[in-house]
Amino acid sequence: MDRQDYNKAENAVDNAQWTANSYADRAKDYIREERNRNAEPTREGWMERAKENIADAWDDTKDAVSDAWEQTKDWTEDAKSEVRKSTN
Repeated sequence: MDRQDYNKAENAVDNAQWTANSYADRAKDYIREERNRNAEPTREGWMERAKENIADAWDDTKDAVSDAWEQTKDWTEDAKSEVRKSTN
């Protein structure tokens, strides 16, 4: 494994760790909010909130991927046009 692959693997581990820590912090926030409302925090309530957060993140990801796809299509058409111009 070369240095670049090692760095990518290390970054993936760091991102996974950050994600786990982030969800732990969010779970703590959920518990505090429920206690402040004098409600019993439940696993089901936390899972529902996590599902909503993931759904929002998924929507953001889909939007970003869609935008990237459209930009790539535009770039491809531009490249094809340039090739046509240079071969004519």
